[in-house]
Amino acid sequence: MTDDSIAAANRLLREKGYAERDLAVHPGPRDRVLLKGNKIISPFADDAELVLRVVRELVPVHAELGNRLLRPADLRAALSG
Repeated sequence: MTDDSIAAANRLLREKGYAERDLAVHPGPRDRVLLKGNKIISPFADDAELVLRVVRELVPVHAELGNRLLRPADLRAALSG
């Protein structure tokens, strides 16, 4: 399931206009996956399904983000609020 979630998240990011260097999901340690790249201040790490949810619901299209950077703390706050 993790590989499928990673592939789905990366496909969504490409559809939202992000190059892999700017924002991509990668496997991480201890069954975690990482959302990382030039458009996020520091990697966002969690289980694959939650990272997929973040990409689907909270990451804006590249044009909307513009020169701003995503902050993992803001993404977590949006999940709980």
